[in-house]
Amino acid sequence: MTQNISTRSWVELGLLGLIWGGVFLATRIALDEISVLHAVAHRLIWAAAILWGFVLWKGYPIPRRPRIWLALLVMGALNNIIPFTLLSWAQLSIESGLTAIFNASTALFGVVVAAIFLKDERLNLRKTLGVGVGFAGVVLAIGPEAITQFDLRSLAQLAAIAATLSYAFAGVWARKFLSELTPQVAAMGMVTGSALVMLPLSWMIDGPLPLSMGATTWAAVLYYALVATALAYLLYYRILAAAGSGNLMLVTLIIPPVAICLGAWLRNESIPPLAYFGLGLLAFGLVILDGRLFKRRSI
Repeated sequence: MTQNISTRSWVELGLLGLIWGGVFLATRIALDEISVLHAVAHRLIWAAAILWGFVLWKGYPIPRRPRIWLALLVMGALNNIIPFTLLSWAQLSIESGLTAIFNASTALFGVVVAAIFLKDERLNLRKTLGVGVGFAGVVLAIGPEAITQFDLRSLAQLAAIAATLSYAFAGVWARKFLSELTPQVAAMGMVTGSALVMLPLSWMIDGPLPLSMGATTWAAVLYYALVATALAYLLYYRILAAAGSGNLMLVTLIIPPVAICLGAWLRNESIPPLAYFGLGLLAFGLVILDGRLFKRRSI
């Protein structure tokens, strides 16, 4: 973990938080006109095109072994197809800001899944405490009505949480099978494999990919595909190299407030009051996981 972070990295971290905070609003706007599967297919196809252009421009070597492409295909399913589809479907029933809160629990699931499958990522007392506090926040954000009145909204919340679990497994898969690739090539291959699956899948279920869309929908699609996927991946890996994974995790604290404010401002969304308390607990759990508060003592 890199404890020191430069001013430039802080700016880039804030920019990444703003970009990913806006993706929930953009997705919800697109869903007003197109289906969930078409929304995901659009996101992956255009992002893959941008990432291919970047990789070819930089001259990175393209993987040729079938084993690598199979690993990238699985990675695409875990990190793109499953979570993008579940989160988009969830947004049909729950607010953008609430979806972002659940999405922030990715770090919690990541710690637990990594501890199960990776020998060098075992849980210690600090990690266990951080995960426990964070999950308490998630339960609070879900609300007691999700248990007492199990309906479509409750199912949507569970779908959003399942998406974060898929992200967690994707992190372990990348560590085990894609560590030999540069991050940029891994991102390109992952998104390419996802696009090759989602295009025919969405065609079979919902028909041809719609191109005759309104200007607002196109703006939303281009934002979440080009800016919040392709360019955000490149920015993500830049910050990772400069500031370290511990500092990069702080972006999860920026995303939910941005999504909540945008949803309230542009779509008049309001999330349940308990969700704000849940976000606070979740944020505290992430701070505990970050470990900076305890750098002078070992717990």
